[in-house]
Amino acid sequence: MPIQSPTAKALLIFASLIVIFAGIKAASTIMVPFFLSGFIAIACGPLINWLARYRVPRWLSITLVILLIVIFGFMLAGLVGQSMSEFKENMPQYREKLSGEFAWVVAQLQTFNIHVDKDLIVSYLDPGMAMSMATNFLSGMGGVLSNLFLILLTVIFMLFEAESMPRRLHVALADPNMKMHHIDRFIQSVNSYLAIKTVISLFTGLLAGIWLYILGVDHFLLWAVLAFLFNYIPNIGSIIAAVPAVLMALVQFGAGEAGLVALGYVVINTVMGNVIEPRFMGRGLGLSTLVVFLSLIFWGWLLGSVGMLLSVPLTMIVKIALESREESRWLAVLLSSDEDLKPVEKAPAAES
Repeated sequence: MPIQSPTAKALLIFASLIVIFAGIKAASTIMVPFFLSGFIAIACGPLINWLARYRVPRWLSITLVILLIVIFGFMLAGLVGQSMSEFKENMPQYREKLSGEFAWVVAQLQTFNIHVDKDLIVSYLDPGMAMSMATNFLSGMGGVLSNLFLILLTVIFMLFEAESMPRRLHVALADPNMKMHHIDRFIQSVNSYLAIKTVISLFTGLLAGIWLYILGVDHFLLWAVLAFLFNYIPNIGSIIAAVPAVLMALVQFGAGEAGLVALGYVVINTVMGNVIEPRFMGRGLGLSTLVVFLSLIFWGWLLGSVGMLLSVPLTMIVKIALESREESRWLAVLLSSDEDLKPVEKAPAAES
């Protein structure tokens, strides 16, 4: 018997989502490598297609891309691993120096008749916590990458099957004439978003690493990788990635150098995020700041460090899927940013 009541339908959908999320949480050991494999496969798709334009066989292009990923991954893992080991050894010294800088700030506040209990604040706000969280995040990512062989094998199979996947979706959804445009839009939007975001994030991390290297900040490669990863989280990701680097510069050189590091991060993220990215990304894929923050918490709880990294791409996939059906489009509107609503608001005026 079909369910007619809207309330009953909503409750059924809500209960189904609870069961699905509980299953994903229970099977996170399997789901996390699968999601990461899909993310890597989609990001590599445009490079495979670019090689295909020059008539490079698909098996050869996939082999070249996988070799590139393995070589780059091992080189980066070795350098970052060494930086993390040195950083953890020096953590007590960094913590002590940061506490000293914090004491200087408290003393300066007292000159303005603002009295703050240093010991009480330090007991709640550990100065080294931000730097520890950064290395713990990368350590969590390293734990996932321990299944590197499984992830690479899954990526290879996904890349080989990617060419026929749109046709399979049309057939599976009873669309033999290939007229369901929202399926094609869904695949193209996700592919375009992840590919462009990956390139932008790579250049953001590269520029941040070069700036930190020029200023002589310790463990610059570690903070560059962090900038690359957190750039997948718009609005707040660049701020989170900048905090450990600024604190490191504060420990090493003082407030002046820390200000230069912060200024460099602001310039890099402003140019990459507000100038270059919108030019290639276009509009219609925006999420509200609140949704970005809540998705970071939700996917981080569900999938751990990888969930935090993929929080926005996963939410973007959900948003695009909701937009593809008329009855669920209102949910996609709730996830959208104000800029994304402008075309929707102009549509009725055009029709009248």
